Amino acid sequence: MGRWKFFHGRPDQMIVDTGESEALPQGLYVVATPIGNLEDITLRAISVLRRVGRIACEDTRKVQTLLQRLEIRRPLLPYHEHNERQLAGQLADAVAAGEAIALVTDAGTPAISDPGFRAVRECRRRGLPVIPIPGPCALTAALSASGLPSDSFLFLGFLPPRSMARRTVLRRHAAVSATVVIFESCHRIRQFLCEIVEELGPKRIVASAREMTKIHETWSIGTAEVVANAVATGCVRGEFVVLIAPPSFIQ
Repeated sequence: MGRWKFFHGRPDQMIVDTGESEALPQGLYVVATPIGNLEDITLRAISVLRRVGRIACEDTRKVQTLLQRLEIRRPLLPYHEHNERQLAGQLADAVAAGEAIALVTDAGTPAISDPGFRAVRECRRRGLPVIPIPGPCALTAALSASGLPSDSFLFLGFLPPRSMARRTVLRRHAAVSATVVIFESCHRIRQFLCEIVEELGPKRIVASAREMTKIHETWSIGTAEVVANAVATGCVRGEFVVLIAPPSFIQ
């Protein structure tokens, strides 16, 4: 693997030895990629992407944009929610045969509300190496910058598309004594925030993060009523993370 040598002083005095002349050992490398700003890619992720035999990715077009920026050329294998049941076994077969394969998604960390779980599970089931290459994740980015309690949290990912089902989930977790983190699409965000107001009350503290790390990153933090009104009158393009504070939390 690559080696990083640090000297006391400024960050620009860091010397990086990516070890790119060394072959990677066999394994499934779970590589986190930027959720927006391409400069968030880690040094280790770059080294791994350059040295694996193949890259399994959610959308080849989006990953190619990142690879071109990094001047990396590697064979790409589409691996997404529609084919991961079939391909999980094939990826594990390739790793068992000695390959080093990187697993990436369109943005963030694989298997966190993104494809990847089945391939990782299959490799683990067979006793094959699975190597995490940590980095960007919308979940932790939003939680760390929200100002809501972060010592304990519950991640629910994407809620069901139907309003009644979402309301049921909200009522079920209304009394949870931890921050609840939810991903939501731009198509439903306004309605979802209204549902929070109606199910959890207008005074519940909520945070909404849109397009984190990108040019138009936008935050709205306050009571559910205030956040719902702010989002209702603002731009809703892009990806949203919604955080709901515990009922006892006072901003």
